[in-house]
Amino acid sequence: MTARYPLENPMRESQPKRKKRAGKIMAELTRLYPDAKCALAYESPWQLLVATILSAQCTDARVNMVVPALFKRFPTVEAMAKASQTDVEKLVQSTGFFRNKAKNLIACAKALVDQHQGEVPNRLEALVPLPGVGRKTANVVLGNAFGIPGITVDTHVGRLSRRLGLTKHEDPVKVEQDLMELWPAESWTIGCLRVIDHGRAVCDARKPKCESCSLSSMCPKMGIH
Repeated sequence: MTARYPLENPMRESQPKRKKRAGKIMAELTRLYPDAKCALAYESPWQLLVATILSAQCTDARVNMVVPALFKRFPTVEAMAKASQTDVEKLVQSTGFFRNKAKNLIACAKALVDQHQGEVPNRLEALVPLPGVGRKTANVVLGNAFGIPGITVDTHVGRLSRRLGLTKHEDPVKVEQDLMELWPAESWTIGCLRVIDHGRAVCDARKPKCESCSLSSMCPKMGIH
């Protein structure tokens, strides 16, 4: 077993020490998951935006099963903007919360047509106001479709960041801000994908595999879940 990181209270850790530890964590995640990538299937910023909206409270695998038929029926932003609520609901029903998701997809498409000439903007401040889009969704699109660095705080990133003592916050925006201070911008997008992979493979919400985790020597929460 790897020795526990000798830090009783990570929130008393100085920022320089925490930043150094965060760098070591990122280096190990890079070693573990060198080929990490977005698990959602997409061919354009619009398709990724749709898939990310559908992924709320749903697995990426399920979303990937749903979107081919959705994009075949509504291949463009303009087509989605003219879609009926009932037709979209039928196609996304298996992703859960389908009524609200269908409503948001149609409203988002209409907003893109009306405000952005049918194009997905590549600026956070333009993406966040769109229906169904928050900072997490916006950062997924910016980072993966446009190559613009962003911290995506999903349940895995939030959970691991707190367990690793990189943040004390539950609020995703505050977690995002903390991680932005600890990791260089070029690590933000790919780093979050690696954290997500580790959350799925090792640092499970209910039964984390701490004894076999190669991050345990840098984790002040090791064994305290």
